[in-house]
Amino acid sequence: METGGEEFAEQVDALLAATRVLAGVALRSLDVLDGAVSLPQFRMLAVLAGLGCARSAWVARALGLDASTVTRLADRLVTTGHVVRGSDPRHRSAVTLELTPSGQRLVSAISEWRQRELSRIVAALPLAARAQLTSVLDQLVMAAGEGYGLMAEPALPL
Repeated sequence: METGGEEFAEQVDALLAATRVLAGVALRSLDVLDGAVSLPQFRMLAVLAGLGCARSAWVARALGLDASTVTRLADRLVTTGHVVRGSDPRHRSAVTLELTPSGQRLVSAISEWRQRELSRIVAALPLAARAQLTSVLDQLVMAAGEGYGLMAEPALPL
């Protein structure tokens, strides 16, 4: 694996620039909601959209956070009516979290905005670059390996 030289440095710089674009899309998508949720809160909503009703410990694992952080995030999202707490009937001491219809609408609104914005960006690429985009990004995801993103197959890109 060649990691030296000017060409490699240019490739890494291009990836850093692309990362800034994607992070910008993620952050700007939250503006659609006029501050209704923060990025960490949205990450939790996105995980719950993918998992459905889930134990808070599973949500913490999916987010890579400790249980107390998930509890604080959930407290705010319960207060705003985006998440509801429950208990697992098989393990009554286990707390579950689930999106409310309001939380589902938030996830859908952000997902739709991101889809439109990314479509706009991809449409601005020359056709030759667009033809290579899927292959190159798939290879990047494979090279990164497990552990990047929310889950192995996240409900939404963040």
